[in-house]
Amino acid sequence: MSISINGSAVALPDDPRVSLLDLLREGLHLAGTKKGCNQGACGACTVLVDGERIVSCLALAVQYDGRQVTTIEGLSDGDALHPLQQAFIDHDGFQCGYCTPGQICSAIGMAAEAKRGVPSHVSADLTADVTLTREELQERMSGNLCRCGAHNGIIDAIRETVAAEMAV
Repeated sequence: MSISINGSAVALPDDPRVSLLDLLREGLHLAGTKKGCNQGACGACTVLVDGERIVSCLALAVQYDGRQVTTIEGLSDGDALHPLQQAFIDHDGFQCGYCTPGQICSAIGMAAEAKRGVPSHVSADLTADVTLTREELQERMSGNLCRCGAHNGIIDAIRETVAAEMAV
């Protein structure tokens, strides 16, 4: 039994009570994924599992046997940043940076949801193609909190990269 984390096979923990977040941070020393509230409410621990965003503090590592987990460390290509990582820098999408890894992973997962046509609470037409307006992005990213108040930069970074791919 193993889990693929950033492309590398990792043995599942012997203790089935270990959260995916604790496996990443304490077991693998991948410090990019942050422990915020540890209750699934802040989004700081957001990672991608098979391309979908999850809060890793509420996920047991053993649930993800055979699955692909991508953390913030797995998004870059060597020294080349992922375009969204660069956009966060360009748009001052962070201050303290604590929420940034979760924000970036969440935005990538959110974009995949939108491409599949998954509506949000503010989607006017549940059957129409998703248009990632500023309001749509704010709603879809509302599960990721930034206590520093960098939300405008975060949304601008997402609009420049992820939403731009969808012709916003």
